[in-house]
Amino acid sequence: MIDRTLTEESIDLGRYDEKFYAIVGRGDENVKFFSKVFDVRIVPRGTELIVKGEDEKVRRFLSFIRTVLTRLDRESMTAKEVRDYAKDFLSKVDSKEISEEEEIILITHRKKAIVPKTPTQRKYVEAIKTHDIVFGVGPAGTGKTYLAMAMALSHLKEQKVNKIILTRPAVEAGEKLGFLPGTIAEKVDPYLRPLYDALYDMVDYDKAAYMLERNIIEIAPLAFMRGRTLNDAFIILDEAQNATREQMKMFLTRIGFGSKVVITGDITQIDLPRREQSGLIEALRILKGIEGIAFVWFSQEDVVRHPIVARIIEAYETHERGADKGKEGESREEEVRG
Repeated sequence: MIDRTLTEESIDLGRYDEKFYAIVGRGDENVKFFSKVFDVRIVPRGTELIVKGEDEKVRRFLSFIRTVLTRLDRESMTAKEVRDYAKDFLSKVDSKEISEEEEIILITHRKKAIVPKTPTQRKYVEAIKTHDIVFGVGPAGTGKTYLAMAMALSHLKEQKVNKIILTRPAVEAGEKLGFLPGTIAEKVDPYLRPLYDALYDMVDYDKAAYMLERNIIEIAPLAFMRGRTLNDAFIILDEAQNATREQMKMFLTRIGFGSKVVITGDITQIDLPRREQSGLIEALRILKGIEGIAFVWFSQEDVVRHPIVARIIEAYETHERGADKGKEGESREEEVRG
């Protein structure tokens, strides 16, 4: 007897190109992954996928593929990012299709849609929308600063704030650069360059230059925040693990009415002198449970750079578990997370 709950459908992914390989993966690795997580049988046939299984599960998988194809029309994704997206898709309540329009944070000048790509990134974006102060803590490459910048530009565009302030401590990462010539701005420029890079990736150079010239967007070292009160601004403190206890307290007490603050950092990459305690670690301990403040913790699972970056982070973490520094960083994170 034929089981009428079973069905067979097909979907054509189009020509063999980067979009096709992002979905199926090299050597059909994603096809095998999709078969397992969606609990359907998938047979690749040229550029077509033949899907067999229970009707509801087949329809869910085809809905996912249509959503991915729509997203790939706007931005590039790796095969791993498509797999991560599949996990997130399945974790949605009642398996409802993700609304791409709701996810988009910002469209860049290159017509690229900036969207959160992992569940933690989505949680981070939601926290920024609903809280006055958000701490984003985790390893490099997880999109902490990039997404915060996108949210800041979105708030500015929607006139929720009047200006954007980007700041970070001017601390050398294990190197002694010595005397730097030039004006104060030129001296601190190397420390702030990553913030400029993120800005220019989202806004064309002329518009960014105009906003910087008019102080609509201000980029300054953390020490320059002393004595100011920052109203109606979106403020991002990057590399906050290198802020001292005094600097962090000073920064947090600068926040004025109508402002939103995002503080990002990686407590396993502290470049302060050994005797100097990180202000970020202290703040994570002291500010637990305060209304209006959210804490979002990222891991290597959220790395959205080249796939090898996640593997490098994992390798270092494995190595450092047996070293004093690694043990200290691990116990430190466990302590502040509670």
